[in-house]
Amino acid sequence: MTEFYDQVKERLIRYAKVDTQSSNASDTVPTTMKQFDLARMLRDELIETGAQNVWLDEDKCVVYGILPSNLEEGKGTSIGYVAHMDTAPDASGTNVKPWVYENYQGGDIVLNEELKIVMKVEDFPNLNNYLGQDLILTDGTTLLGGDDKASIASIMTMVQYYQEHPEVKHGLIAIAFTPDEEVGGLARDLDLARFGSPIAYTLDGDYLGYYEDETFNASAARITIKGRSVHTGTAKGIMINAVDIAAEFMNLLPKFEKPQYTEGREGFFHVISCNATCENAVIDLIIRDHDAIQFDHREAYIRKCTESLQNIYGKEMVSCEIKETYRNLKEVIDKVPFMIDYLKEAISACGIEPKSLAFRGGTDGSALSHRGLPSPNLSAGYENAHGRFEYVPIQSMEKNVEILIKLNELYALRND
Repeated sequence: MTEFYDQVKERLIRYAKVDTQSSNASDTVPTTMKQFDLARMLRDELIETGAQNVWLDEDKCVVYGILPSNLEEGKGTSIGYVAHMDTAPDASGTNVKPWVYENYQGGDIVLNEELKIVMKVEDFPNLNNYLGQDLILTDGTTLLGGDDKASIASIMTMVQYYQEHPEVKHGLIAIAFTPDEEVGGLARDLDLARFGSPIAYTLDGDYLGYYEDETFNASAARITIKGRSVHTGTAKGIMINAVDIAAEFMNLLPKFEKPQYTEGREGFFHVISCNATCENAVIDLIIRDHDAIQFDHREAYIRKCTESLQNIYGKEMVSCEIKETYRNLKEVIDKVPFMIDYLKEAISACGIEPKSLAFRGGTDGSALSHRGLPSPNLSAGYENAHGRFEYVPIQSMEKNVEILIKLNELYALRND
């Protein structure tokens, strides 16, 4: 147990109790005003722990802070950390009741005896990776919010460490907490000039010690179909059923190029929703691929499917709109290889074997990198995110604090 144990535990439990669930159905910024509750808490805590230039953007709900360099003559390289405050809309984030299972020794975990909610090792075999560790869990009725509050807890504990150990040298450290990552916000309102560092690391994801320098390319497509409805008794030669056309479109999608049949660097098409009546149908789908050329081919295929239906029913009856969501992180990170070298060195120095996966998703860093802020990702160490069986090993957060401090040490020795 390190000096960080109680701090990260207390922080995650406190942050988890604040409902910050974002919303896909909202067009406000942020998508839910309750995210400000945590934002204001973090603003005040940054001030209390000695951060400078602390500011909460009351319009965009982004929290900023700086730990000024304590090196002589501005030596060292600036570094930044970004984590998101919102929790996913996939499961309730209201009335979260975190609790600690100390010294887990294996076996199923009863989360809620009254409701008979049990987390079974058979369903969640990764539990076997945490024997002897202390797990923060839910009562089985909500998510926990370790995604991404475990990262916030580690970052804030790092800040407190430097307040308590002013003798430890470091360069400038920039910090930002952002809203709406879970609904595609992708730190779009992060002010890069105010942030104050030309490079950053996001902290988001499971599996302690993993890092991501490669993400999907991503876009969202909407297929809009118009039909013609008449009484079914006199429909012959007149009715055009938008439901049938929607079904035709979905049948054109490759059967095995879907999330449930793919892994690794294999891309996919995924229909999120199809809302259809005889008169109107709207299909929303996402397109994903790590390879840029294959990604372009996938977008072209969706357009081709649309055109084939337009040739049958008319251009005015079927339309397609495709919007890019984010690009592969790797396109940018490959140009700053030292960021991954330092990250791997920091992870190794803390007694963990660094591992990397081609992330089958996107991070805030995907968008930030293409905006000019290279931002690879360090995993936060949570498990089973977005659901009622989410948990966070306290030791994972402890170790992440150690990794951040080591990473800061490496950057303090670097002179641009």
